[in-house]
Amino acid sequence: MREPIPEQRSPMMEIRGLEGWYGESHVLHGMNLSIGEGEVVTLLGRNGVGKTTTLRAIMGILDRAEGSIVFRGRELLGLPPERIARSGIGYCPEERGIFSDLTVEENLLLLPVVGQGGMSVEQIHTLFPNLKERRSSYGTKLSGGEQQMLAIGRILRTGAKLLLLDEPTEGLAPVIVQQIGVAIRLLKQKGFTILLVEQNFHFASSVADRHYVVEGGQVVDEVDNADIAVRSQQLQAYLGV
Repeated sequence: MREPIPEQRSPMMEIRGLEGWYGESHVLHGMNLSIGEGEVVTLLGRNGVGKTTTLRAIMGILDRAEGSIVFRGRELLGLPPERIARSGIGYCPEERGIFSDLTVEENLLLLPVVGQGGMSVEQIHTLFPNLKERRSSYGTKLSGGEQQMLAIGRILRTGAKLLLLDEPTEGLAPVIVQQIGVAIRLLKQKGFTILLVEQNFHFASSVADRHYVVEGGQVVDEVDNADIAVRSQQLQAYLGV
């Protein structure tokens, strides 16, 4: 008797043939990638190759995009950004977007809840104790690391299940980078799915399941984290590190 074929689970998000433009500048040239439920996946590559542009295309805030972005069976391309966010995707941009004239607590409570299972303010304080200590401080008074924690914490409260994190460790002290790494691993354990843009390869390899290498607006390689050691020389050539 033949063994039954295991059921193939569809990815949480699948991007196929994604083209993207800023004005007349053609930046994405057929991006293809997929993200499974509960995975941490990184986009690796030098500056200017299209990593951030991919996140912006997912969120519907690119000047023009063509191709396909399917999230939980639904095509996102062409939807307005607010509908994309309400479908369960949280975006933490590189510039963080902290409101300087609001307190930490007010920033945390600003975004609407889009789904069940979001973290409470108390749970976010447990994940990032610095935010509890600074809850009455205004955005302008926060360090870069505290701003990054706040930017991540803010989307955790919404109930979004797919988190897009753009360069969360850039410019941060090593001790803060370590805290961000601990937080990402805990979020994975809680069932969050994360697409991470990261220049710090050593950090990426400490948190991710898989890596997509991006060059010239397209994916040129895919590496499982378990294969990092044997692929290190090739990855260094890709990344110029």
